[in-house]
Amino acid sequence: MENKKESFITRTITENPVFVLYLGICSVLGVSTSLDNAIGMTLIVFIVLLFSNITISAIRKITPNEIRIPVYIIIIATLVTASEMFVKAYAPVLYSSLGTFIALVVVNCIILGRAEACASKSTILESIADAFVMSAGYGIAILSMSIIRSFLATGGWSFSNPVNMQPIFDLQILPAEFTIGLFGQPIGSFITFGVLAAVFSALKDRSDKKAKEGK
Repeated sequence: MENKKESFITRTITENPVFVLYLGICSVLGVSTSLDNAIGMTLIVFIVLLFSNITISAIRKITPNEIRIPVYIIIIATLVTASEMFVKAYAPVLYSSLGTFIALVVVNCIILGRAEACASKSTILESIADAFVMSAGYGIAILSMSIIRSFLATGGWSFSNPVNMQPIFDLQILPAEFTIGLFGQPIGSFITFGVLAAVFSALKDRSDKKAKEGK
């Protein structure tokens, strides 16, 4: 059990879909301005990835190889459309905030990439495990981006109930005069991404070095 837990944590770093594999970057750069957006997008990616992996794994033996990619896209698009309608109905403010990035999950390289690399070749249980690892990696990426950008741009963090937008917490640490508005802008997302990508690259190199020494 301990090895499985360690493997899960290690994979979220060494195989992080955003900072190591450089997949799904657009949504991370675009909506990591607040914790509301980051958590909402993480949940959508998780739901779509989980059920697309399960479905694709279940039908992998009866899907003709020649049309597998269109089949994957249809499955993913159906799940994204259902998720988009749900968010629009029950969390309209979050829907407005995330905008087109919800629809773009259809072409999110993480979703399609895991369908091709894992779900189409693995059992349902293995595909479920992969969905959890990749979603956790994506969540770590977008949440870390959001935490850093929100703190530097506004001086703190806030989070609201996505259904009624009632504040759950609003923590202000830095006075307004010490904030850096740049990090609330697109250029701030690129700077933050570059720094975090370098950190994850260093962690991956360290993990790979330990693995080689262990052999």
